Amino acid sequence: MSDKTFGGLPEVTAEDIEAMFDSADYVAQENIVTTVLLSLRLGKPLLVEGAPGTGKTELAKVLATGFDTELIRLQCYEGLTAQDALYEWNYTKQLLSVQSDERGVEDGAAAGSVFDDDFLLERPLLQALTYEGDAPPVLLIDEVDRADEEFEALLLEVLSDFQVTVPELGTIAASQPPIVVITSNRTRGLSDALKRRCLYLYIDPPSYDKEWDIVRRKVPELDGAVAAELCGAIQRFRQEPLMKQPGVSETLDWARAVAALRADGDEELSLEEIEQTLSTLLKEVEDVQRVDDELLENLLEAARDARAEAAEA
Repeated sequence: MSDKTFGGLPEVTAEDIEAMFDSADYVAQENIVTTVLLSLRLGKPLLVEGAPGTGKTELAKVLATGFDTELIRLQCYEGLTAQDALYEWNYTKQLLSVQSDERGVEDGAAAGSVFDDDFLLERPLLQALTYEGDAPPVLLIDEVDRADEEFEALLLEVLSDFQVTVPELGTIAASQPPIVVITSNRTRGLSDALKRRCLYLYIDPPSYDKEWDIVRRKVPELDGAVAAELCGAIQRFRQEPLMKQPGVSETLDWARAVAALRADGDEELSLEEIEQTLSTLLKEVEDVQRVDDELLENLLEAARDARAEAAEA
């Protein structure tokens, strides 16, 4: 077994992972459970790709909750630098210390230097490496495809050896490697070097049955027949050439909106309800303009068909 396994966690079984997902109402297919289990046992980062709203970020949150540990999140964006992701020196505190003759400016960790831990501001990557909890933290590197390619090179040392070099202090290695989850929306290709260091998981858009299960778990106040109608309608809606396809998160927003507006939970979904609540699904003006009477009728028909099928099941 790899010496990079997470302390105490390699003994986790597939049944443990399934129970963890179930307790968090996270509907996971078998391939998700298996890949997560392998990531834990092999001590390798998990690269999760898929369309927005398919549950990539939620996966990391479920792991942090399930292992009762801290979730350390690095949200990626264009122009992300080492200072934002790793560390930076508290220059103001250093300057004040030098001016007051409390510390000097010698490099290294010698006593009296302003280049020691007292002046180091840890950012998410370094926080994950120096974490001292009972269980390793979950490090979520979210939407890595939004960052520049240069940032991927910065990740390689961290993901290869779970360590980072601070020139003034030397190499800082993790006593217990973090559980690393990296997400990508595939807005650009990632480097082969980064992919080689990770196990890969692609989360497909949910099927009707899976999405219905998710809505039933996450929005229990909504009647099951109405949940079936919503899921049937959303599956039909995704067949349209939309600029931004609604993900599971938008489906849940739609379900909560319908549940909040209706008085009687078992009434059929109406055309007016669909029209009034589509703002929870549509995020682009071009998609809003695409909605016409014909599309609304098609959505209602799909909702009716889904309700009938749910009643027969």
